[in-house]
Amino acid sequence: MTGDPAILLVEDEPDIADLLTLHLGDLGYRIDAVADGALGLQKALAESYALIILDLMLPGMNGMEVCKQLRASQRTTPILMLTSKSEEVDKVLGLELGADDYVTKPFSIRELIARVRALLRRVELDQPEEEVGELAFGDLVIEPSKRKVRLNGAAIELTAKEFDLLALFAQHPGRAFSRQELLDKVWGYQYAGYSHTVNSHINRLRSKIEPDPANPRYVQTVWGVGYRFAEEEELASTE
Repeated sequence: MTGDPAILLVEDEPDIADLLTLHLGDLGYRIDAVADGALGLQKALAESYALIILDLMLPGMNGMEVCKQLRASQRTTPILMLTSKSEEVDKVLGLELGADDYVTKPFSIRELIARVRALLRRVELDQPEEEVGELAFGDLVIEPSKRKVRLNGAAIELTAKEFDLLALFAQHPGRAFSRQELLDKVWGYQYAGYSHTVNSHINRLRSKIEPDPANPRYVQTVWGVGYRFAEEEELASTE
C-alpha cells in the first residue's frame, strides 16, 4: 500500500465522526467519512481501504447489513464495529457476520486507536516475524507470508480471520485446538466466552476449502475439544 493508509469511517453522529477523523488523521491515516450505510457500502466496494470503522445504527442501511454484504462480496478488509449497544447478542452477531473487532460507545479514544493500529499491523505486515514458507497439502496450498490460499490452482478469497485460523491450523497439523485457544490466538483475550463465533468462522472456512464441508478433509472436529488440521498421512490416505 502506498501513501497513508486509507480508513473508511461510516458513522452518522457528527461529533464522533469529527473526533475520530481528527485523532486518526493526526496519526497519519487518511479518513473517508460518510454518514449513511448504503453509501458506506458503495464506497467500500468501489475503493480500496486498509480498514473500515463501521457504526451499527445507521440511516439507509444498518452496520450489520453492510458488514454482511461486504463479506458476501468476498471483501476481506478488516472491519471495526462501533455501537452504543452493549448486549452480548449484538457483539456475537457482529463477529459472526465477519467483523474483526468491536468497540462499544462510549469508548476511550486511546483504546480505539490501539484497536485500529492492531488491525492495520496484522494486515499490512508484508512478512511475518518468522517467515513460514509455502504449505502444501495436496490440492490446498497456503502462503502465510503473502496471505494467499489456492485450491486446485484457483485463488481462494478468505477474510482476515478465516486466513488466520487456516494458517494456525496448517502450521500445526494434528494438534487439537480448543475453541478458547483459537479465540485467544486469533481474536484476542477480549473475546473470551464467544466460542460459537469460532464455530461460525470454521463453517465458513470449510465452505471455501473443503470438497465436502459436511465431511471435512482438512479442518476436522475433535469432539469435546475443538478442531485440528489433518496430518499428512491422513490426507494422503484420502487422495
